[in-house]
Amino acid sequence: MKIDRLIGILSVLLQKEKITAPELAACFEVSRRTINRDIEDLCRAGIPIQTSQGSGGGISIMEGYRMDRTILTSKDMQVILAGLRSLDSVSGSSYYGQLMEKIQTGSSNLVSGRDSILIDLSSWYKGSLAPKIEVIQDAIENRNHLKFKYYAPSGESKRTIEPYYIIYKWTSWYVYGWCLKRKDFRLFKLNRMDKVARTEDTFICRNVPQPELSAESAQPREIILKALFAPDMKWRLVEEFGPDCYEVAEDGRLLLEEEYYELENMIMWLLTFGDKVEVLEPQVARERLRDLADAMRKMYKD
Repeated sequence: MKIDRLIGILSVLLQKEKITAPELAACFEVSRRTINRDIEDLCRAGIPIQTSQGSGGGISIMEGYRMDRTILTSKDMQVILAGLRSLDSVSGSSYYGQLMEKIQTGSSNLVSGRDSILIDLSSWYKGSLAPKIEVIQDAIENRNHLKFKYYAPSGESKRTIEPYYIIYKWTSWYVYGWCLKRKDFRLFKLNRMDKVARTEDTFICRNVPQPELSAESAQPREIILKALFAPDMKWRLVEEFGPDCYEVAEDGRLLLEEEYYELENMIMWLLTFGDKVEVLEPQVARERLRDLADAMRKMYKD
């Protein structure tokens, strides 16, 4: 959350002539020492900040830098606030809400009453997701190990990791870190994690590679699906693959050819269409669906 605090401090300094370290500390609910370190970091980043002592003293951006205070336009502020709102949707605390208020208070001339972008990153799981993200954020900031129970297709396991990144990708949340069990960097899906806890153990930060987040690297697509869908399923195909994903067959059904990464996952997806889809290829998928249909017929025969 340090980067968020730095953005907030910079925003306050851009809008106010001068403010004291105790005022900033109270504003962001941290110690004065933390504020002093943050100011040093902003200076190292090239922001010309000056401090003055005594009565009427405080922290301010150097006089010659005032011409750049208009660098944040109304549109810029709307984008910043939209980003903060999206983070607030998965926050387990009021931190981002308070930060929005501070920015809005100091930049009322830049923020219009029209908020045209609203983003909710919590999906259906805010009740369980926000507390996990808060624990993981604390573990990352304090360099504490993170332990949890993990549910994967291969089975359940207990894991302890060095957490480095919280990632939102593929419409889901993940934590990226060094797994002590696998001795390698791993990506863990938050919705599959249970009993997430920060330990008292600390770790020395490794040389962390940038997470590889392309769909191909995470889920290599090796299966070619060829299937015919009922015309009234067009909306689903368009929603998931785009308006140019299909061709209209002679019988009016929609022919889809798509690469897929895992057979069982593909089968579960196809089952959601019921009798609205006929798989042409691969043959193994046809056989798997037939076997499942036979098993369900036996289950419900009475």
